[in-house]
Amino acid sequence: MHNSFSHLGGILILILWPPLGFAGTADANYNEAKVPGYSLPNPLVFEDRRPVTTPEQWRIRRTEILRLFEDHVYGRTPSGVTPLRFQVRSEDKNAFGGSATRKEVTVYFTEDDNGPQMDLLMYVPKRGASPAPAFIGLNFYGNHTVHNDAEITLSTRWMRNNDALHVTNNQATEQSRGVRDSRWPIERIIDRGFALITAYYGDIDPDYDDGWTNGVHRLFFKQDQTGPEPDEWGSIGAWSWGLSRALDYLIVDEDIDHERVAVVGHSRLGKASLWAGAQDERFALVVANNSGAGGAALSRRRFGETIEVLNTRFPHWFNDNFNQYNGNEDAQPLDQHMLIALMAPRPIYVASAQEDLWADPKGEFTSALHASPVYRLLGTDGLAVDQMPPVEQPVTSRIGYHIRLGGHNVTDYDWDRFMDFADKHMQPKGD
Repeated sequence: MHNSFSHLGGILILILWPPLGFAGTADANYNEAKVPGYSLPNPLVFEDRRPVTTPEQWRIRRTEILRLFEDHVYGRTPSGVTPLRFQVRSEDKNAFGGSATRKEVTVYFTEDDNGPQMDLLMYVPKRGASPAPAFIGLNFYGNHTVHNDAEITLSTRWMRNNDALHVTNNQATEQSRGVRDSRWPIERIIDRGFALITAYYGDIDPDYDDGWTNGVHRLFFKQDQTGPEPDEWGSIGAWSWGLSRALDYLIVDEDIDHERVAVVGHSRLGKASLWAGAQDERFALVVANNSGAGGAALSRRRFGETIEVLNTRFPHWFNDNFNQYNGNEDAQPLDQHMLIALMAPRPIYVASAQEDLWADPKGEFTSALHASPVYRLLGTDGLAVDQMPPVEQPVTSRIGYHIRLGGHNVTDYDWDRFMDFADKHMQPKGD
């Protein structure tokens, strides 16, 4: 599976992403000829080397694989239950000229109103199916950035400084409103009959190595514990946990068809959407956009972003055990195709971008391909092609895939394909 990107126009496009100065880019490999030979673990072979031949056996093997990802990559998510509370903070039934209802809902993770909490922004269509199917995903710079509506609460959480997005002194400003609306085409989504739910990922855990002083981790620490154990969750685990807590709310919201909720994420939040979908089978469909290493892309390819770059630049994302695979990818008892297999038989869509070689489109496609045997064992078609499709010719089998023009981003093209895929695979029961 080491075919070159002959239809992608060579490797000259690699300079477009990541930005100059990004840690680890100087030594990154963008040459297919330099991808080493590798052997992938078989998701349909038990740890004791017995073959998995039935759906019943797969359920046992699935538990093994889930544990491997907990132990070696993302960390164990705490099993303790927090006293969730929900409060509808605002509601406008005439959003977008009356075509949608906008709601803001606070999810409290403790009994303390000042404790850790997450604010959901929801848009629910007035037309179409009721209750509505939904997409849920986390955003990078606050709910107020997905639309310029002045009634959306401006986030007061810590966020990364960004002059272009008007974030100063790690705080959002009024000028931040709507600066990421291109990634969240809400009216387009509403017009297709889907609800959209989003939350700022920093509500769950701020995205910096803060020594675990903020975020939800401390809710689960034992007495005198100051940080996660080597096999306990990092930030990606926390963001995934937060997505499941949002789904807890959607189950009680009568406007949402909680059996038709798709979890979607881009980049690091694509990694989180995959891990959320793997752990929580209530998500009916999973979408990972440009998720790269630690997401959909195979680690063993050592192409673009690598495990070592992840752990060096973002030491808070994964568990500490993941560090043992820095430059040592072949020692892993797993690879990311096994993460995709954990979604089976639920539909999953993997999206790549032609210029986003940092996220390794070939590795994302190949990972999806090698998850297919699990889907076929469970009676679906998996990924319906065995060669990477041309640019913007999407594959819509149970494992879906596209590679589009452009770079590391979320575009209208992406969202249209996500919704096409959901229309095909996320039908109401009985249809």
